[in-house]
Amino acid sequence: MTVRLLRRLRLAPRPRKRLLRNLLLVLSEMGYMLNVGERSDPNVEVHKFYSGAVLAVCLLALVFQAFLHKYGRWSELIDLPLLVTIYFGVSRRNPVTGLFLGGTIGILQDALSHDNPIGMYGIAKTIIGYLASSIGGRIDTEHPLSRFALVFFFFHFHQVILAITQRVLLNHAAPMFTLRLLLDSLVTAAFAVPLFALLDRLRRTS
Repeated sequence: MTVRLLRRLRLAPRPRKRLLRNLLLVLSEMGYMLNVGERSDPNVEVHKFYSGAVLAVCLLALVFQAFLHKYGRWSELIDLPLLVTIYFGVSRRNPVTGLFLGGTIGILQDALSHDNPIGMYGIAKTIIGYLASSIGGRIDTEHPLSRFALVFFFFHFHQVILAITQRVLLNHAAPMFTLRLLLDSLVTAAFAVPLFALLDRLRRTS
């Protein structure tokens, strides 16, 4: 039943627009929560961002990713929504908001791709958002090498989640690791270092 539902879950234009509108409202609320939400650990440094910065960055990442999706290979080289999920997760270090932010970004990415069942990226990025927020308070995520390694790891973990989800729910075999995916992960991790440094400028000084 679940497999059939996911296979048929190609939303018509009107329901898809309604879903996008609702998810944008959720994303806006997540941006607010990331700025003023409770800290999960008072001893852990939590970064705050300028008003609207989280929402703007997430929307730009989704728009650029949808644009790259038209060119096929380019959308695989760099997963901008994944990078945004990781960055805000490790910056805010709140697993609850990281979970919801990752899930919202993932479902919006599904809705904009038009060739993915709704929920594939949503499931993967929900887990990534939670893990990134949990790990952010335990290791140094400010050093460029740490960021490179973190993105490299999460890229492959994200791919493993996608592959398992497709095999279990859609009965569709997907690779967990290939040389091409290795190249993609290296490019994404290298791109993440200057991108994260640029996003650091959006932090508010306490």
